[in-house]
Amino acid sequence: MQPSGTKKDRKIYEPILPGPKEWPVVQLSKHRKQFIQEVIDETVKKINSLASDKSSLVEEIEQTLYKEKLRIKQNPWDIDPEDEPLFWARVKSKLVQISQNSNGEGAELVGTVLNDITQRYANEIAGNFKQSRYKIARSVATFGFSRLLNASRVKGFSSLWSNQLTLQDKIHLTGEAEHLRKLAKIGTVVMVPTHFSNLDSILIGWVIQALGLPPFIYGAGLNLFNIELFSYFMDSLGAYKVDRRKKNLIYLETLKTYSTLAIQKGCHSLFFPGGTRSRSGKIETKLKLGLLGTALEAQRLNFEENPESTNKIFIVPVVLNYHFVLEAPSLINDYLKSKGQERYYVESDQYSNSYKIFAFLLKFFTKGSDISVSIGRGLDLFGNYVDDEGNSLDKHNRTIDTKDYFISNGKVTYDRQRDSEYTKMLGAVIVREFHRINRVFSSHLVAFTAFSVLRAKYDNLDLYSLLRLPEEDLIIPYKEFREKFDLLRKEVFKLHKKGKVNIAPHLEGDLEDVIDHGLSNVGMYHSKRPLLKNKEGDIITKDLNTLFYYHNRMDGYGLKKYF
Repeated sequence: MQPSGTKKDRKIYEPILPGPKEWPVVQLSKHRKQFIQEVIDETVKKINSLASDKSSLVEEIEQTLYKEKLRIKQNPWDIDPEDEPLFWARVKSKLVQISQNSNGEGAELVGTVLNDITQRYANEIAGNFKQSRYKIARSVATFGFSRLLNASRVKGFSSLWSNQLTLQDKIHLTGEAEHLRKLAKIGTVVMVPTHFSNLDSILIGWVIQALGLPPFIYGAGLNLFNIELFSYFMDSLGAYKVDRRKKNLIYLETLKTYSTLAIQKGCHSLFFPGGTRSRSGKIETKLKLGLLGTALEAQRLNFEENPESTNKIFIVPVVLNYHFVLEAPSLINDYLKSKGQERYYVESDQYSNSYKIFAFLLKFFTKGSDISVSIGRGLDLFGNYVDDEGNSLDKHNRTIDTKDYFISNGKVTYDRQRDSEYTKMLGAVIVREFHRINRVFSSHLVAFTAFSVLRAKYDNLDLYSLLRLPEEDLIIPYKEFREKFDLLRKEVFKLHKKGKVNIAPHLEGDLEDVIDHGLSNVGMYHSKRPLLKNKEGDIITKDLNTLFYYHNRMDGYGLKKYF
């Protein structure tokens, strides 16, 4: 069988900037207080423009208070500040004062309350990048992961100090790496990866460093900061905090403004456009467009403030490919619960502390499984491909001036509905690119084959009835499995030739070897293996739910028709 990676995957990239002084994120951190105040001022201005009068603004603050009190009561997290109840009690008290003052003093108090809430949110969201800690975190991550990796090749304690392998042997970078580096030199890059695991944030941080790119800022779920190991690295690597529990307008506008202004100031950024980890295991098909829209707004503001501006913002899709995902059992349980409601019972399977994460890393890097990171071609904010010079190209490879998209009556204008449509168009292109650059692994295909065979065998059952079948009813004769896998692999090769999907080199090996490779890697860390052979050599599962999760990775390629 061919190796999982190639020499090209393991290329060493030199930094594109000579030193940290030129990093945009360093400049942002130097003026952190000033930047936060700018975020506060712009957010307050935006919310005032959205509110038609004082009463509607008060109503918005009341809605925020109600939702926040509900969040504190129903869904508290350890990382939440201790003074939250006190803060919101003060907001309530001021709202009472406002209701009793209909004069100018009441209007002034409304502005004070709005500013206080926005200030609290902006300080919570703001990243705290420190150059010294970034270097330490980068070195520790690279050193630590490499040591764990070598433990699989050299037995004994001395394996931790072996230099036999590097992370390039474990994490394979494929696709448009050089193109991405060129775009990062001439403009601002917004990287948009798929999101499957809590490890994504740390791993994508390593990828950015390995490509010789300056640090990116990125939104990381506030819940991850509960985990000490993650908290240290994300604080050090440029993360700002995103609290998905907060759905009120003031918080969302503060978050969007933070992102918009950072991008406008030239900070390379990273969004997970799916918003959260894929619960089903599918590649994202519906994206959260809020943060994505901030890139479009930043581009418009660049043109608005300087009509001759050549500072372009580029979108670069990235697909993370894993043989297995640590949280797969709990993620699929969440998904099935949300879809099946009372028909499905969920058992807890959470990984929520540093010890469990470290145990996973040890298992992952010593088990011999691989990750590949597929980097797509750069896009402009309207879904057009760009060339190495950053020029936007239409379907006939003709150059487009993207400023024209924002012009109305001869000048750059703000049009909320128009820009919203542009963002939807961009989201659809990103979804298409995710599927196109996705790299099919053997584990993806064996899981898809096995679950599809079982679903076809029991086509009279709905999904939830199928998932309740006993293990003795879930045996697939190896000959039948082999024939179906062979057929699907050939279809995947056809899709690859048409440019509709990518494939890992190991998928092209001897049929039996590829099947064995897939079986040994799919869900390899889980206590209940989703797929394996029994003593008779037939295919069985110990966890049909998790097999369903891994099967879903191949959803969207039209392969179901073969069953």
